[in-house]
Amino acid sequence: MSHPARRRGPLSGWDAFRELEELRSRMEYLMHSTFPFPGDDFSETGTAGTWTPPADVEDTGDAHLVELELAGADKDRIHVEVGDGELVVHGEIEERERTGVVRRHTRHVGRFHYRTTLPPNADTEHISAELANGVLTVRVPKTGKGTPRRIEISG
Repeated sequence: MSHPARRRGPLSGWDAFRELEELRSRMEYLMHSTFPFPGDDFSETGTAGTWTPPADVEDTGDAHLVELELAGADKDRIHVEVGDGELVVHGEIEERERTGVVRRHTRHVGRFHYRTTLPPNADTEHISAELANGVLTVRVPKTGKGTPRRIEISG
């Protein structure tokens, strides 16, 4: 009988939000690749061949930063869109021409698609994006509304 792998501490290194986001991405890919929906912006033939780039989402206090690994991507082939409370990044990384024999190929090429839900305090009018060193950084500033606060009960 096999035993589960132990981690150093009770919840050391475990990020529930990251695992839920990965699960959501995998389920979305599975659903779209099994049942192509008309109107999807992946491709004309559904999502076959699309992949989701690795991403980090960071809360810096005044903004949310979404960093996606897109090694070899051309900024003209990347589309960043926002609507209905979601940030959507999609595009394509083309295979570069090679003169030698490829012995190993582990980097993703082809169409990619990333989608994440934005928090209610996201300022969607002032989103910016920058591609540097193979990492696309999308900065989503926060607004003052939607800040949690305690409500006193009267009566």
